[in-house]
Order: sequence, then C-alpha cells, then structure tokens
Amino acid sequence: MANEILSYLNMCQREGLSLQRGMNFRAGGDYSIILMSRRANAPYRDRIEDDGATLVYEGHDEPARAGQADPKFMDQPRASFRGTLTENGRFEEAVRRYKANQSPPARVRVYEKIRDGIWSYNGLFHLVDSWVESDGRRNVFKFKLVAAVDDSLEDDKGTDDLDNSRVIPSSVKLEVWKRDGGRCVQCGATNNLHFDHIIPYARGGTSLRADNIQLLCARQTSQAE
Repeated sequence: MANEILSYLNMCQREGLSLQRGMNFRAGGDYSIILMSRRANAPYRDRIEDDGATLVYEGHDEPARAGQADPKFMDQPRASFRGTLTENGRFEEAVRRYKANQSPPARVRVYEKIRDGIWSYNGLFHLVDSWVESDGRRNVFKFKLVAAVDDSLEDDKGTDDLDNSRVIPSSVKLEVWKRDGGRCVQCGATNNLHFDHIIPYARGGTSLRADNIQLLCARQTSQAE
C-alpha cells in the first residue's frame, strides 16, 4: 500500500533484497526500486511536484575510490570505469527506449527514508524522462517519474487510487509522525501503519498539510472501508 510505513528490515524482506544502494534497476524482476530522502542532510536533491504526483529524482555519484577526487566534485557517470552502464546509465537507457516507443515506461517502486530505521513506501511510478543539469559544481542526472494510478504490481492491485498515488512531502510526514507519536490515531497500534488522507484528494483534500494527514493502522483502514 502506498504511504505505508516500514522498518528497514521490513522493506528489505518485502523486496527479498538487502537494499544497500539508492538506485536498483530491475531489481524486482519486472520493476526497479529507488530509495529517496528529502531530509536536510540527504546526499541528493530529490523533489516532488504537481502536489505529489511527480517525482524528480537525482542520479547517484561515482563510488569513492582511493586516490581519486571527491565524487561530489565529479560529474555523475553514465558508465563505470570498466565501461559498463551505471545505474544512472541503465535508468537513462530505459527512458530512451520508452521515448523511442520501443518499450512501455519502466515501473519503479519508490521508498523514502523518514528517519533512521523508518521508511515510507511512496508507491509505484512510471519513469518517463531524464536529463543532465548542473548543480553549480558538476553535472548530475535527473529522472522524472509520474505516479502510476491505474497500473499497479500484482500485490498492489486496488491500492493505487488517486490519494495513494501522491507523495506526501517529507516535512509533512515528519510532523504527522511526531504529532501522532508513531501510533494509529484510532487504536494506538504501532505496526502496520500508513499515512492516511483525512479528506481525500478527490474531495478537495491535500497532501501538503499535516492537518489533512494522520497515522492509521491497516485494521482501522479496513474497518473504515
């Protein structure tokens, strides 16, 4: 379920992987996985647009190696020193194939770090564009992903509605987590939680303010339905 809250261990168990890096092309077989963070100390500049329906994700740096310059002052690479595509290159190639009508847009599961050990599943997205831009000191990759409303993975069917397909800003998630004490507002449960829209987006609600978001557990959600 989009906006579900997970521990790092739960996230890895769900994907059947030890997720050590942020970009994981086709790691799920027929879908990719990216890990993002919009916290103040995040190493990359990810952003959300269109009231949470669009994600602009920054590519990743060359791994640090002894005797080489700081990767933060080097252009993000499309290919490794061995000549193979990096994750940047693999995502960029997927965009090229999509734009050339050679394949549908790549499907990407997006997880966001909320705080140490706490992650939020932001939902399923389609990778639709990429480009390179300067961040003021070097060139970085940018990837545009749009929320997938009607096309979901098998175990997500029925959950990617209009509300759930929108990314809630990190600052709002942190405010809601602190305000609600990391517990379901209905029953006090601390597991199987997700960020819930009080007023649905389709009815004029927003993802941009904490007063329209609350913590609910899966049991309370199913009872409401």
